[in-house]
Amino acid sequence: MNTDSSLYAVIMAGGVGSRFWPMSRKNHPKQFIDVLGIGETLIQSTYRRLLRICPAENILVVTNINYISIIQEQLPALPLQNILAEPARKNTAPCITYASLKIYKRNKNARVIVAPSDHIIAREDDFVRICEQALRFAKDHRQLLTIGIKPSRPDTGYGYIQYDPTTPDDNGIMTVKTFTEKPTQELAQQFIESGEFVWNSGMFVWHIESIIQELKTHLQDEYNIFAEYNSAYDTDEEQEAMNKAYAIVRNISIDYGLMEKSENVKVLPADIGWSDLGTWGALYEELEKKIGSNAVMGSQVMMYDSANCIVHVPKDKLTVIQGLEGYIVAEKDNMLLICKMSDEQKIKNLVNEIKIEKGDDYL
Repeated sequence: MNTDSSLYAVIMAGGVGSRFWPMSRKNHPKQFIDVLGIGETLIQSTYRRLLRICPAENILVVTNINYISIIQEQLPALPLQNILAEPARKNTAPCITYASLKIYKRNKNARVIVAPSDHIIAREDDFVRICEQALRFAKDHRQLLTIGIKPSRPDTGYGYIQYDPTTPDDNGIMTVKTFTEKPTQELAQQFIESGEFVWNSGMFVWHIESIIQELKTHLQDEYNIFAEYNSAYDTDEEQEAMNKAYAIVRNISIDYGLMEKSENVKVLPADIGWSDLGTWGALYEELEKKIGSNAVMGSQVMMYDSANCIVHVPKDKLTVIQGLEGYIVAEKDNMLLICKMSDEQKIKNLVNEIKIEKGDDYL
């Protein structure tokens, strides 16, 4: 663990993971689940990785107010004042603005890593090396740095960042040209062939002064809302102040609200065994395959004449599957999903239909 008191990390952990229904539920979403069966939840893995880079007392978790008790249970060493409780889900721009102003009040010379709580990073030593490289950059440069993932396929489920290949510094850090969110298959193929694109990992590194200045420039309303309550941070009045702030702040992402508009963005391409684990298909890629290239979570699953499926059922639930090709079969809390993996992007819409037809109890 690094003892440099200027190093901070922000873990974003407020999502509901609706594309992983029914495994991921509103009251217990995927970041709090051991989805890989390794004895560690996704947020615990994220926290452990970041402990290798910055002091424990400088790791902050931004989450929904309903998840505070889960955070305390899964990250017992995390100080309560480092759990930033959002009373409403308003996307990543308010989340990052809130955390940035709180950190800025604590340490105006802070360098910060921002990371989602639910990603997989297989090569952790490479991740640490990349983050340390990025933090060194942030020490001397007042620019926003995003970590880009070298793409292995024309995936339409990821955002893409285009960089200027003529601009690398000694560490391979490039100037960003464009952001593109979830392109068509044809466009994604063109991106890969050009060699000028990386996947948008949603991980950022910057000096706290850099992000504060960019927030003032591109997200002025959001900045002003949270800055108004600056005196409340790290006091007993903080939660009440955030209740007021979140009641009026926009629902907007940091990518759309700031990163795409700023001319001060750099990207560091990285190969760290990354997956954002956004879909059942992404989880399928990460899990060990058994006979028939089936990925199975559950000790009592029997597969016959079936291939390329992902099965995620309770450990002791006897499950017999015959004749399925490329399907998701998932059960939790007496709720069962059977869906073609090729149609997994429809799951989010199906969850919305469930809400309309059956109510919130099933979400």
